[in-house]
Amino acid sequence: MAPAGGNPAVAVVGQHFMAPYPVDLNIVRKMLTISEGNFGVTDANGNIMFKVKGKLLISLRDRRILLDAAGNPILSLQQKLMGVHRRWEVYRGDSKDLKDLLFSVKKSSLLQFKTQLDVFLASNTSEHHCDFKIKGSWFERSCTIYAGNSTVIAQMHRKHSVSSIVLGKDKFAVTVYPHVDYAFIVALVVILEEINEDRSSED
Repeated sequence: MAPAGGNPAVAVVGQHFMAPYPVDLNIVRKMLTISEGNFGVTDANGNIMFKVKGKLLISLRDRRILLDAAGNPILSLQQKLMGVHRRWEVYRGDSKDLKDLLFSVKKSSLLQFKTQLDVFLASNTSEHHCDFKIKGSWFERSCTIYAGNSTVIAQMHRKHSVSSIVLGKDKFAVTVYPHVDYAFIVALVVILEEINEDRSSED
């Protein structure tokens, strides 16, 4: 059921991560850390909403945990290397169990000038059509997230500042549209950044 205004309601992680108004988030990636993949997510008033901790597993799989402000695991993000295709799978809580799989993310195609990612919900086993799509500019570090191929549900852009360079932090501003699961959007932005980092290390 679509809320007033025509945009679809999107609840992937949970309805308690939705608001009837646009939600502005700031995502900071701390680059000068011993453990990779440390992100902090705050609202427009600077209140911590989520943290992302990274784990590098021996089995050549990267793993990230999305935590709420109290440190409780919300999502587990895991990269799987399947031949030349890299795929991120996202599970509820700290799980790795297939029954807790919520969605997966992969590149739309191997050769890309602009980043395009396809997002498939766990129920979409055929994967003939993606449920969500991310279209981004890797050079500008901006992206738009769509439900299907056309309905915008969130937008992200990189914030440039001197302190970003001096303090070794990457900052991103994300606007999540009304009635859209912002925990889901945060997970997608983190995965996009990990894929972009992989891409920059391959250049």
